[in-house]
Amino acid sequence: MEERLQKQLAFALEIDKEKNIFRQTHLSGHGRNENDAEHAWHMAIMAYLLREYANEPVDIAKVMLMCLIHDIVEIDAGDTYAYDAENLKTQKAREDAAKERIFSLLPEEQKEELIALFDEFEAFETPESKYAHAMDNLQPILLNNSNGGADWKEHQVTAEQVYGRQSKTKLGSERLFEVVDQVIRDNIAKGQIRK
Repeated sequence: MEERLQKQLAFALEIDKEKNIFRQTHLSGHGRNENDAEHAWHMAIMAYLLREYANEPVDIAKVMLMCLIHDIVEIDAGDTYAYDAENLKTQKAREDAAKERIFSLLPEEQKEELIALFDEFEAFETPESKYAHAMDNLQPILLNNSNGGADWKEHQVTAEQVYGRQSKTKLGSERLFEVVDQVIRDNIAKGQIRK
């Protein structure tokens, strides 16, 4: 087998490990914790379905690929809970090291392509990255809400924390931020999110 194909298949096998990285968010219907691969797949489908609500026209294939690769680094770096202030301090360094190791399994031009896409997502400057971030924020909100806010309650998350994270959602989709805002207000009223 030629070296290029060997590298591509090695990467394909390596990213299977993303299925073993579990998040704090639970599946709808009070299911088990979701894994990173499920989160990425869900985001990508949502991005396609909800694209009409993006603030600006986007290359939807690019957005979907951003959604699919944005957490691959967590194979090495681990999941950093959105409201874990201590681990957020080291998240970038851990993810940068993981990005280099994992994407280096690919042929050089594919490595460069996916790292550029990952970096674009992280930089949060393009319409595509802003919309992809809106999906990254909306998806767990929908799951938490479907579970009666149990994850927020368990971690004693405050309204200030949730609004802080969701502030970027508006930059990708003002319409979807309206939905998020309603969900947050409803969960504050029910006592699932602390004031």
